[in-house]
Amino acid sequence: MADYPELLLGEFVRAIDDRYRLSLPPEFADRLAEEGANCLLAKERPGCLSLWSAARWQQKHQEDIELLWQKLRTGRLEGQLAEVQTVGRLLSTRQQPVQLAGRGRLVVPESFREFLGVEPGGSVTVVGAAVCVEIWHPQNWNEQVGETMPEFRTMFEQLVG
Repeated sequence: MADYPELLLGEFVRAIDDRYRLSLPPEFADRLAEEGANCLLAKERPGCLSLWSAARWQQKHQEDIELLWQKLRTGRLEGQLAEVQTVGRLLSTRQQPVQLAGRGRLVVPESFREFLGVEPGGSVTVVGAAVCVEIWHPQNWNEQVGETMPEFRTMFEQLVG
């Protein structure tokens, strides 16, 4: 697994301006900028996008693609062509490169705006998800926290235990 020198943690509310720009908290922008201004925005689930350093995403993404390709070459996905096509479609449309501009500002690309579900002048919740930064529609974030918080202690203990 990739080297993660420091976990990205925190929760911040940020506004989306009329051109679908948002400024990341300095804690996140500085960490992402350490690895360059090139980032990758990925669709995670309706109402949530994840933001990765391009280098970190590329490493993770390439490992996943190579594993899929190996299984295809060796015939281990025989009879699962429809599933492979679905994964291929999602791989084709799931991610897009973005640039961090001054003050950690980024533009949410057009094809990602509807998925996120936030209008200009609205707000988003920016969350440190340990290995990446997530941008959430506030309602979706509240639902996610409500669903997963009761399991927090168990999940944490399984990961570190």
